[in-house]
Amino acid sequence: LVCLLVFKMTNFSLKMASANIGVCRSVINIRFAYKFCSQNNIKTKLNLYAQRYSTGIDKSLKPKKSSLFITLAGLGAGALFGAGYSYLTWQTKYLPISNDGVGNIAPVLPNLPDIEISRKINIPTDSSGLQLVLFQYPTCPFCCKVRAFLDYFGISYDVVEVNPVLRQQIKWTEYKKVPVLLAKVDGGYQQLNDSSMIISALTSYLFDKNNNLRDVVKCYPSINYNDDNGIKKSEIMNRYFLMYQGDISDNRTKEEIMEERKWRKWADEVLVHTLSPNVYRTTDEALQSFNWFSEVGEWEKLFSKWEKLLVIYVGAFAMFFIGKNLKKRHNLKEDVRQSLYDECNHWLRVINRKKTPYFGGNEPNLADLAVYGVLSSIEGCEAFQDLLKNTKIGPWYFSMKTHCIEHSGSSSGQGRVTS
Repeated sequence: LVCLLVFKMTNFSLKMASANIGVCRSVINIRFAYKFCSQNNIKTKLNLYAQRYSTGIDKSLKPKKSSLFITLAGLGAGALFGAGYSYLTWQTKYLPISNDGVGNIAPVLPNLPDIEISRKINIPTDSSGLQLVLFQYPTCPFCCKVRAFLDYFGISYDVVEVNPVLRQQIKWTEYKKVPVLLAKVDGGYQQLNDSSMIISALTSYLFDKNNNLRDVVKCYPSINYNDDNGIKKSEIMNRYFLMYQGDISDNRTKEEIMEERKWRKWADEVLVHTLSPNVYRTTDEALQSFNWFSEVGEWEKLFSKWEKLLVIYVGAFAMFFIGKNLKKRHNLKEDVRQSLYDECNHWLRVINRKKTPYFGGNEPNLADLAVYGVLSSIEGCEAFQDLLKNTKIGPWYFSMKTHCIEHSGSSSGQGRVTS
């Protein structure tokens, strides 16, 4: 009897549950359906939900108009804000940059930075009165240009070798390139940036004793601008120009002065770009070049062992890939050696047309020193040996080297030297 009673009560409960599900007029809860209903019941109830929503029987199932409006308004406002911000960002890239006054002038430091001097170049015949500190990489073509100038004119200077990877030696300045030159002036040390500006400013000072170095530097302001890609860049104005208070042309014509300026610029913008793809043409050449840089720069004396190895191996690996990019950027020939030969032959043809030993005539001028300085940066590399074998640059190059070693430019006395 007990079993029969339990069976009837269970059967009655099942019938009541089935009846309740059948007459339910509200939308079923999906989670409840998964737990207590069969798969067929879920499909049935979902169909019922869709039918009621589409026919409008149950208005509570439709989204409220206010919610829909707020959603659409938010999306529209976000899209409008994003489009406006993107446009302003794009437009700002191409707006001209304001340069107050005549631009930025290299600062005068009250004291010399607390950096250890790597070595001193003392020239007994130096009468320039200049006290200079050169921050450099030993085989940077632009640093080599400055050294060639100083050596030729017999000017003493101190050297600080900069670690090309870590660059701790130039952390004191916002200008993160080399060379950087510090010159002792009244009130501290005048900073000079950019190799061509350094050479032009020092030449202007040496040629005209009425010039004050701090005043000369003001003729070479730095301005900021956006390039064609919207990237902010800085450029030193007038860096190829010599600044005289009077007419001190040393009997040169205007055309000769302009030609000198033109070929100084050619050395910086054409010749120099053929070097890296040649020096770092292969991984073996890149490693050989950095080992030579280490030898010339005496890195074993200046840097710890791990710093030296870091510079050699990381530098060689990085420059191998950079050399490939530079080859494409400057449209060099597939055989990059040929591009180097072509530019050097071009330079020799210009000198030959003058029928003089140097571009400057019987004595070198600033264009000769610029080209020599750039080429001297690769003298210990395999690319330079190939250059000597495949062109006739050797006689001119080694004659220039002799002039620099012997300080030939100082023979006529600083203040009236051939430019």
